Amino acid sequence: MKLTERRRMSVALAAAVALAGSIVSGGVAHAAPGASSAVTSPRESNISVHSAAMGRDIPLTVLSPKDTSRPAPVLYLLNGAGGGEDTATWQRNTDVVKFFQNKHVYVVIPMQGAFSYYTDWIKPDEKLGVNKWSTFLAKELPGAIDGRYRTTGKNAIAGISSSATSVLNLAIQNKGLYKAVGSYSGCASTSSQHGQLFIRIVTEVRGEADARNMWGPYNGPLWKKNDPLIHAAGLRGLSLYLSTATGLPGSHDNLTEVPDPQVLGDRLLVGGGIEAATKFCTEELAARLQQLHIPATVDRPLGGTHSWPYWQDQLHKSWPQLGRAIGA
Repeated sequence: MKLTERRRMSVALAAAVALAGSIVSGGVAHAAPGASSAVTSPRESNISVHSAAMGRDIPLTVLSPKDTSRPAPVLYLLNGAGGGEDTATWQRNTDVVKFFQNKHVYVVIPMQGAFSYYTDWIKPDEKLGVNKWSTFLAKELPGAIDGRYRTTGKNAIAGISSSATSVLNLAIQNKGLYKAVGSYSGCASTSSQHGQLFIRIVTEVRGEADARNMWGPYNGPLWKKNDPLIHAAGLRGLSLYLSTATGLPGSHDNLTEVPDPQVLGDRLLVGGGIEAATKFCTEELAARLQQLHIPATVDRPLGGTHSWPYWQDQLHKSWPQLGRAIGA
């Protein structure tokens, strides 16, 4: 990446930090201690799976296929920075339930993990507590889901924004667990100056936590160990779908879809700045994959901000590829 491009991305991220305060936000499962489940619709259930690593039950939403009499693959779908603990969820902000209602796949959406980057933290955090999300998502949860539902053992994983980084690390660090990865509007780099800035916006500015409890001192070895850009060779053999827009106003950024001028202004300023930054990050990863001769689909809409309507679009666009990879 050219120096001028790095500067532009840093400016975009700095602007997002400055403006962030103006946003108003919008194991086996059936045998686990304290596990419970509730049905909210014919194919949408809320369950909990106990995490021994974190010492607590983790709530999840599961969308089941129409035909549960035959095994189906699993898509693990991660929420963004809020981890599903706020209103920024796939269920609330997209048509995910309707979209998957006639598809032969289980969709599993964790509903905790705010500001954690869905990774294993080396220390408990005063604000966020104990976080062992990589252990939970890769070691504890798949067995619980496969034990509770009729699955094929074929998995895909997808995430947005901060979790778009997480899904890359989970795939790299757990070879063979996933066959496909969807990374929408994320920043693969974690050990670079701009990558660390992105993470600190999420964990420290928004989460009020200490990112050093996650991977140790800034610029330390664990930041490099958890850098998908450095370890991109570990993505070989996966069906990869990456997407990012430019941050410029797109088809969903208008007063018809967003009638509140203040909310629209926040989306254009904050969401535009963040998406512009993720574009630089995504192009970094795309270039690295090309250098390594690792095929990937990279979708680059000319317009679009860091917001849910565009992630819904990308879920729709990426599903045929992800679904093929897991036999859905």
